Amino acid sequence: MRVLICDDSALFRRGLALLLKQSGVEVVAEARDASEARKLAEEHHADAAILDIRMPPTFTDEGLAAAVELRQRFPDMGVLVLSTYAEAAFAERLLSASPRGVGYLLKDRVDDASALREALERVRGGGSVVDPEIVSMLLARRHQETQIDRLTERERDVLTLMAEGRSNGAIARQLYLGAKTVEAHIAAVFSKLGLGPASDDNRRVLAVLTWLRMEQR
Repeated sequence: MRVLICDDSALFRRGLALLLKQSGVEVVAEARDASEARKLAEEHHADAAILDIRMPPTFTDEGLAAAVELRQRFPDMGVLVLSTYAEAAFAERLLSASPRGVGYLLKDRVDDASALREALERVRGGGSVVDPEIVSMLLARRHQETQIDRLTERERDVLTLMAEGRSNGAIARQLYLGAKTVEAHIAAVFSKLGLGPASDDNRRVLAVLTWLRMEQR
């Protein structure tokens, strides 16, 4: 198997290259940043590419953007992205852009040569690989999204106003609803978000936190 490595740390690249060579993988090129990785991908016909997510110049998502681009330009090339931290949003973005032939692993897990080679073979074959810690985060996020999706449009309106710190009376005036109707909507929000018995003030805070996470997505 022929592999391209992209990471801004020369020490990490060399260590990873040595690990791969010990497991019978040929490292055809090493890149320092996403731009160089794109150029080397044109020159070498690698079976797979390994990219760090955070690289120069901004150290945000250069590697992730390059991974998505490489999958589009070279559909036969598997792409495995590595990260120091578990970031579910990045995993979702990668899998949404290309659910096949991609993988997302934490750097802590790449010290196992056989496991790394297995992951590369899987993405090379069109499969996908996601770090177990990332999977747990994605499942938690998906559960939360399912709860949000249960809300009706009016219940979302009520929750949004709750997030703005409006009282029940203010919500009723804003939405032209009766006080009892607002109370019913709020009770439905608590129920659908799985916020069990507690003081209404505490449940309002928890509901607002859920709303904020929804808005961030």
